[in-house]
Amino acid sequence: MTKPIAVFLTVFALGTGITLPASAAEMVDVYKSPYCGCCGKWVDHLKAAGFEVRTHEVNDVPGTRKRLGMPDRLGSCHTAKVAGYVVEGHVPAADIERLIKEKPKALGLAVPSMPPGSPGMESPRPVPYETLLVTQDGSTSVYAKH
Repeated sequence: MTKPIAVFLTVFALGTGITLPASAAEMVDVYKSPYCGCCGKWVDHLKAAGFEVRTHEVNDVPGTRKRLGMPDRLGSCHTAKVAGYVVEGHVPAADIERLIKEKPKALGLAVPSMPPGSPGMESPRPVPYETLLVTQDGSTSVYAKH
């Protein structure tokens, strides 16, 4: 896109009250095992929602999770960083967009384990699950129910 067109679209969007999704300019760094297929499906889910994704294949996902400060009890098969937040597990893109927009004081979001029906874990038998807001001290509260 040429610069004049980009400027026009930005001014047009601002003038009409149209907002761009929070994900429009956000890079997500995903740390995953090279052997996990559902992690790749979650990455595809984020890309479809408009996020830019950079994948890092690591042999020690739990070590990466610990280094980023996410409590092990909230662990899943991949960990990500976006906009200064840590995202653990199969968190829906809409929850990440909301996090970026609202900017709460928090470490990030987590969907512990690998619930069937969550993004990347599509299933004919989905189960209800929660996205948790994780504070810096590791405490949690329900951020969204799915």
